[in-house]
Amino acid sequence: MRPANLQVSFADLEFIRQGIHLEPTLKAIADFLDDHRAVVQRVRRDLTRGLKRPATGRTGLTAQQVLRSLILMRVKNWDYRELRERIADGCTLRHFTDFYSQRVPKHDAFNRAVNRLTPDTLQAVNDAVIHAAVRLGLEDGTKLRVDTTVVETDIHHPTDNTLLWDSVRVLTRLVRKLDTMLPAGVGAFTNRTRSARRRMQEIQRMTARERPRQQVRKYRALISVTAQVVTEARAVVQRTVRVRGCDLITQVAVDALRGEIARHCELGTRVVSQASRRVLHGEQVPTDEKLYSIFETHTDLIKRGKVLRPVEFGQKVFLAESGRGLITQYRVLRGNPADQVHVKPSLDRHQALFDAVPRLYSSDRGFFNEENIHRCQTAGVGLTCIPQSGGQRSAKRESLEKSRAFKRGQRFRAGIEGRISVLFRGRGMKRALVEGRDHFELFVGAAVLANNLLVIAELLRRKPARRRRPAA
Repeated sequence: MRPANLQVSFADLEFIRQGIHLEPTLKAIADFLDDHRAVVQRVRRDLTRGLKRPATGRTGLTAQQVLRSLILMRVKNWDYRELRERIADGCTLRHFTDFYSQRVPKHDAFNRAVNRLTPDTLQAVNDAVIHAAVRLGLEDGTKLRVDTTVVETDIHHPTDNTLLWDSVRVLTRLVRKLDTMLPAGVGAFTNRTRSARRRMQEIQRMTARERPRQQVRKYRALISVTAQVVTEARAVVQRTVRVRGCDLITQVAVDALRGEIARHCELGTRVVSQASRRVLHGEQVPTDEKLYSIFETHTDLIKRGKVLRPVEFGQKVFLAESGRGLITQYRVLRGNPADQVHVKPSLDRHQALFDAVPRLYSSDRGFFNEENIHRCQTAGVGLTCIPQSGGQRSAKRESLEKSRAFKRGQRFRAGIEGRISVLFRGRGMKRALVEGRDHFELFVGAAVLANNLLVIAELLRRKPARRRRPAA
């Protein structure tokens, strides 16, 4: 790992002499990070986690470079390749990411470094940024608006036949790879990818009139092929458990590959089970028991009553935004919990951040129930701006929702829809092109961090006539 403070070269001094400076937004972010170096400590701990002697060995990326590169990637919505190319080609971006005139590593070095970070670290960094904004008087926490959205995972549209085909082709590929690594091979294993592909394509091409007569028969054949492949792959794992590779490095790779085959065998068994239950036995498989991808197994089916998108595949994310545009809370949820359950945790979290509840709490009608309204009132919220969902409104409730203050609060609530749109279009949060739940949470946290730093940079660039009073 590289030292924390890198030596500035004569070339860097020449760039400074010529007046090559950052654009105002990036400069404000860089100045903020320079003034609050404590946020880098958690990143450094993740990068050195598991290393016996982190100060020795091959030179790597510093914590400052990793954090700033991750922020830049999400601010600009670049992938790792474009990030590396832009940093290598631009003097100002070299300055922002703390590389200066040093050699910029390849894109996979950025990928490896970012993947060492944990979701808890990004959460802690975000909390530190919010606390810093409060100390600077940029946010007082008097307003809070909340909402939930869905971030898609990187999967194809799941159907039983494509999931069965995925299991066959992946297991076959892994077993063939294992066969090339072992001196004596893996023994008997039949390649059934052609048969499985044909059955899958036949099911895909069936018309609505053909499905009632042919679907069960085609599915039975595809399920049978998949079950045979899973059984033979599991037998391969058992046969090769005592087989050793040519050297230690090969043996490590063989053990990892054998574990990957065993994991996909379990996933293939789940896919065979859910396809058999639904198609062959006519059973309604519960949503929480379904598997929607053998690659992104954390994917959930989300129904939010949207007309244009009745069904979404991904992870539900809760967001809470302050009056100045800072996302003070975010959580990646499991499954599709009702929105009502988030009111109490969001109030408690806000009180922990600002030492007070907000004077205005605003959300859409999905968060409404009488218990939440009573909880907000007893906590001391001045105006609980949550429209009633269903039922007959009382005269008092009707009067409240028609009042000017309530309507103003609902107009304030609509701002979080714009914030979600910015996260989707500008920060790349529409679809997470990452693998695994931990990397998914890391991706969401990085998008939120980039948003907060951009908002803080804009607030610092302004010159208000009177500074905002910091929270108590």
